[in-house]
Amino acid sequence: MTQTTSFPLHGIATVPESAAAPQKAWLPVLLPWLAGPAWFVAAFVTWFWPDADDFPATGSLAIVFAIVGVILVPAALLRRFSAKAPWMIALALGFAAWEGVQAKLLLLPRPFFGTPQDLLDVFMTDWRKLSDSLFHSLGLLAVGYITGSLLGIAIGVGLGRSARFRYWVQPIIRLVGPLPPVALLPLAFVIIPSSWAASEALMALASAFPVIVLTWSGISAVDPAYYDVARTMGAHDRFLVFRVALPAAAPQIFVGLFMGLGMSFAMLVVAEMLGVKSGLGFYMQWAQGWAAYPNMYAALVVMSLMCTSLITILFRIRDRILGWQKDGLKW
Repeated sequence: MTQTTSFPLHGIATVPESAAAPQKAWLPVLLPWLAGPAWFVAAFVTWFWPDADDFPATGSLAIVFAIVGVILVPAALLRRFSAKAPWMIALALGFAAWEGVQAKLLLLPRPFFGTPQDLLDVFMTDWRKLSDSLFHSLGLLAVGYITGSLLGIAIGVGLGRSARFRYWVQPIIRLVGPLPPVALLPLAFVIIPSSWAASEALMALASAFPVIVLTWSGISAVDPAYYDVARTMGAHDRFLVFRVALPAAAPQIFVGLFMGLGMSFAMLVVAEMLGVKSGLGFYMQWAQGWAAYPNMYAALVVMSLMCTSLITILFRIRDRILGWQKDGLKW
C-alpha cells in the first residue's frame, strides 16, 4: 500500500473553479448576438467597397448577406442556433475576407479564383442545368449503389453461412474485389455497349466489395448459441438468416454500407467525366473545358451538399434500425 504526500505551494495564488467559471459564462450568451452583426459586416463590405472589376450580382449578394443577418438577430433572441453561432460568425467573416481579397483587391489570379458574386450568379442563371445534372447524378448513383449493396449483403451472407458457397466465391472476391473499379473503366466501355450500363456495373462493383467483406465478417462473428436457441424453438434456415444473423451483423453491415457509399461517390464522378454525358461530373468537366471556373465551383458545392445529404440519410436509417446502440457515432 503506497502513501501519497502532499506538499504546500507557497507564494502561488490558486483561483477556485467556482470563481473562474463566471468569467467565461458570458461567451455562449454573447456569441449568438454577434452572428447577425457579422453578416451585416459582410453585406457592408460587399455593397460599399467598390469592386475592382465589373462583377455580376454584387447587389444581390449584399442583400443575401443582409437577409441572413436579419434572420440571425431574432434567432439570437429566441435562443435558436446558439450552438452554431461560432460557425455562423466564421462563415460571415470568411465571406467578407473572400470578398475583400478577390472582388475588391483582385489579389488572386483570374479566372481560376472567382468571387462570391460569380458563384451566386451561377446559381441564379444556370440553376436549371445544375438541377438537371443533380437529378442525373442521383439517378445514376441510386441504381448502382442500391444494386451493389443488395448484392454485397447477399454474397456476404452466403460467405458467412455456407462453406460450399465460400469455397467457390471467396477466390473470386479476393481476385476482383480489391481491384480499383476505375481500372476496369476502359474494359467495361468496350464489353458493355451502353456507357450508362457500364457505369452502373462499375458503381455496383465499387459499393459491393466493402459490403461483402463487412457482412461476411458480421455473419461469421454471430454467437453460435443464438442459432442453437432458435433451432430448439423450431426455426428454419430463412428465420436464422433474417431474424438472427442479419440483425446481429447489422452494425458491421452498416459500416460496409458507409464505405460503399463513399466509393460510389468517387466512381460516380469518374464515370460522368469519362463516359456518361450527363450529371455533375460531366458538368464540371464541361465548365473546366470552357474555363468557366465559377460554374465548376458551383457544381462542387452542389455535389458536396448531395454527398453529405445522402450520408445523413444513411445515418438516420442506421439510427432507426440500431436504436439500441446508445453510443453510436452521430453525424
